[in-house]
Amino acid sequence: MTVHAPSAAEWLLRPAGVDWLRSHSRLDHVLARDDIPVAAAFRRARLRKDPSAHFLLAVNLQVPGRPDAYSAVFYFAAEAAIPAESLLGRFVHGDDAYRNARFKIVNRIVKGPWLVRATVGNYAACLLGRALTCRYHGGDGYLEIDVDIGSSAIASAILHLALGAVTSVTIDMGFLVESQSEEELPERLFGAVRIAQMEMGAAKYVETAPDDVVPDAGRAGAGFRVHSAKVANDSRHQERAAGKVGRSMSCQERGSGGGG
Repeated sequence: MTVHAPSAAEWLLRPAGVDWLRSHSRLDHVLARDDIPVAAAFRRARLRKDPSAHFLLAVNLQVPGRPDAYSAVFYFAAEAAIPAESLLGRFVHGDDAYRNARFKIVNRIVKGPWLVRATVGNYAACLLGRALTCRYHGGDGYLEIDVDIGSSAIASAILHLALGAVTSVTIDMGFLVESQSEEELPERLFGAVRIAQMEMGAAKYVETAPDDVVPDAGRAGAGFRVHSAKVANDSRHQERAAGKVGRSMSCQERGSGGGG
């Protein structure tokens, strides 16, 4: 999987890495593990009070499969403290009900077969917390959002259609906290990625056995400024990942061919 980080000038957080993982079962709470380089690096940075380690937000897209499950994990870091009264701050410190009502994805199929483009849509916006099961894990200076794609039969069907042409699909994805009042506008992405040339066989295998070691937040790792996969930021990909953030629509409507 090749992941490009488009221009982040207007993002709230900077890209901090990506992992493409494979496991025997669904992989939850990757930021609590010591075999994930970005997670281990962030813990060490927090221990030594590195000023660059303000906050880390991870979006873990959990892809169901047999015999193995997959996770595409995108990491975004804050370069300064997040104001508690800001929209992102309220999302980080809010409860799960608030997060489910606000966590939004925008995506755009840049390249791919006609059937995939027709099914997924060239551009779509969706409140993930309303359409799918999202689990939130907080720790010392971080928040992880685990998005269980397998929790929706429609989402799983669309995903498996896309996976059938995965090596020829290029998709832009942007993540944000939805504004729900005039005072909260304009909406801003907290991060975005472009995924291209995805290869299922390139995923790194990690154990999910019951006796798997899950460290506490004090365990140390390597230096924080680590990228655990190829992340490019060259001039060919300096375009906005999601374009303008539009009106949110139901994933179920989009999956069944309905319109807003």
